[in-house]
Amino acid sequence: MFLRLLWESFARQRRRKLLAGIAILLGTTAVTAMLALATTIGDRIHKELAVYGANIVIYPKAEQLAVKVGGIDLKPTTGGAYLKESDLPKLKSIFWGNNITGVSPQLETKLSLTSDARTTDYEAVGLWFDHPLGQGVTGAAQLHPWWKLNGAWPTSPEQVVVGAGIARKLHLTPGSTIQVESGVASEPEARTIQTMTITGIVSSGDTTEDRFLLPLATAQRLANRPNAISRIEVSAQTKPEDTFARMDPDALPPKQREIWYCRPYANSIAYQIREAIPGAAAEQVRRVEQSEGTVLARISGLMWLISAAALLAAGFAVSAAMATAILERRGEIGLMRSLGASKTSIALLFYAETGILSLFSGTLGYLLGSTLAAWLGARIFSDPAIHTTALAQLTTGHVFNLVLLPIVVATALIVAIAGSTPSIRTALKMDPSTILRADA
Repeated sequence: MFLRLLWESFARQRRRKLLAGIAILLGTTAVTAMLALATTIGDRIHKELAVYGANIVIYPKAEQLAVKVGGIDLKPTTGGAYLKESDLPKLKSIFWGNNITGVSPQLETKLSLTSDARTTDYEAVGLWFDHPLGQGVTGAAQLHPWWKLNGAWPTSPEQVVVGAGIARKLHLTPGSTIQVESGVASEPEARTIQTMTITGIVSSGDTTEDRFLLPLATAQRLANRPNAISRIEVSAQTKPEDTFARMDPDALPPKQREIWYCRPYANSIAYQIREAIPGAAAEQVRRVEQSEGTVLARISGLMWLISAAALLAAGFAVSAAMATAILERRGEIGLMRSLGASKTSIALLFYAETGILSLFSGTLGYLLGSTLAAWLGARIFSDPAIHTTALAQLTTGHVFNLVLLPIVVATALIVAIAGSTPSIRTALKMDPSTILRADA
């Protein structure tokens, strides 16, 4: 009898059930889309903000030491200290090594150009270009996506990229050649002339336009400093900085220190880098970290607000639909009560109707919301890699996060029950004799 009454309810009140189901469907679709985006929003924002450059910088610890005699700073401009290129693979061995998405070591040097029996020194920097590290490739181009290159990056030691400022000054174009002196300055007889080819002109909007960009190995040879690097820029996926992230780990109790250490803060990753690379000092670039945290916090807040508004609207819609349904079924409720049906059984009937409706609508909302999240991800984020991945997932059907399904269905059930409870309680308070007398 219970199942028959349940079936008759859906058969006779299809319009009311449809309206309530659509309300739940829209609410759960919005919630699913927001939750699906929230699970990947951090990585996507990190890639979007990668145009600001690295968020961690590594340099020799000795550069922090001040060398003053009689009030005069005697420390050389390079700090006189270098890190080792051979230590760079250790970056992938730290606890959060997989979060490191880009590495760009540098070595500043001088490039001596000869022309008309004259030698002129220019600023130069040795860099990685598409260098393998771990399971991928990295280098300056990956960490500076805003650089505009006319030509190609160097692929051999005899190739070089020149900044746009110097290119204009020296009238250099891709394909031009330059004569470079190499050797030890204190041994003129050992110095040789090498021909190098310009493969590209780079525009960056900063001091890079006034430099030559060399392969790191070439810069090390010209500077006569094998295996040396003066600075490392690192791009890592991190958790937005909060108060706990700014605490000194060495001053924390062991349990708190372990929690701090195992969270992907920029500070904790920098701390682990200092442990892994001897003589290294690592610090976060706060401009990038603070921008990422601010944007993520604002977007997350907006997403939660949209989700709450959608659920609240769905709850009100369910409540209105249930109130109308109960008003139409007063005679049925009065007859059931007069025939001995308990309040519990009547409430169970209405809750069963609501539960079935929410399960069906919640599941359909999960499917639509997951698809909507993939579409929004492809539209909102302009990174071609993200756009291509999202579209590929959308076309192949790999857009559904099954972990979200029980969460969404449970949310739909809670909203439907909460919305229908006031109307059900009102129905149970009705006097059967009054209802039947009014309908007579």
